[in-house]
Amino acid sequence: MRWRCECRYDGTDFCGWQSQPNGRAIQDFIEARLAVIFGIPIRIHGSGRTDAGVHAHGQVFHFDALWSHGADKLLRAFRCGLPAGIQMTRVEEVDPSFHARFSARKKRYIYQIYLGQASPFERRYKWSIGDRAIDLSAMNALGRYFLGEHNFSAFGARHGDSSAENPEKILYQLSFSRRDRDLQLETEGSGYLYKMVRTLAATLLDVGLSRIDGGYVLDCFYKKIRREKITTAPPHGLFLDKVYY
Repeated sequence: MRWRCECRYDGTDFCGWQSQPNGRAIQDFIEARLAVIFGIPIRIHGSGRTDAGVHAHGQVFHFDALWSHGADKLLRAFRCGLPAGIQMTRVEEVDPSFHARFSARKKRYIYQIYLGQASPFERRYKWSIGDRAIDLSAMNALGRYFLGEHNFSAFGARHGDSSAENPEKILYQLSFSRRDRDLQLETEGSGYLYKMVRTLAATLLDVGLSRIDGGYVLDCFYKKIRREKITTAPPHGLFLDKVYY
C-alpha cells in the first residue's frame, strides 16, 4: 500500500528536511514515528528538500506499508509523538505509481520580508531588513523577465551533486506584493535549483533598494553566470507553500 502524506512544519529548530547523521532533520522525526507505528523501519520520499530554517505549509511525501485500519486512524497515529514543530495534515492511500517527487507538476513558494524590525512573534518567519524606501514596481518589472522556461544557472548554488541538475526550469509566477511593512514574494514553478528562490528574493530586493542595477542582473541571467553581487536571502523567510500534482 502506498500512502500520500502532507505535513507542515516550522523549520527553525530542525536541520532541514533531508535525513541527517545527527537525526535532527524533519525526515528523521517522521521516520522515527513511523517505526513506532508499524514496528519496522520505513523510508519516506519527499517532494523535495528544504534547507535548515526553511518552513512548509504543504510538504508532501509518500511511503509504502501495510495498514488495515484506514487513513483516518493512520493520521491520528501520526499526530502522536511528533515534535510540536511538525504537524501532519493529510494521509491518503494512492496508486502505487504515485511518487511525491517525480509526480509533482509544480511547486509554490512564498518568501516574507519585513520593512523594519519584525516583532518577536514574527521574526522567525520574516526577514527584517530595516525601514527603507523600496521600488516595488522595479522589482516586479525585473521579475517578469524570468517568467517562462529559462536556464537559471545564475540564481542557483552548488550543493553536492547539484552540478548535474538540469538548470532549465519554468516559472509561472514571480511577483512581490506589499501590505504596510510586509513584503511577500510569491512564485510558482516546475522546479527550482538549490537556493534559487532565496537568491531571486534577495536579488530582486537589492534592485528595489537600488543596491544593484537591473541590467547587471539580466546580464548574469542571459550569460548564465552567477557573479558576486548576486546574493541569497536567509532561510527563515521562506515557505514551501504547496506542491501541485
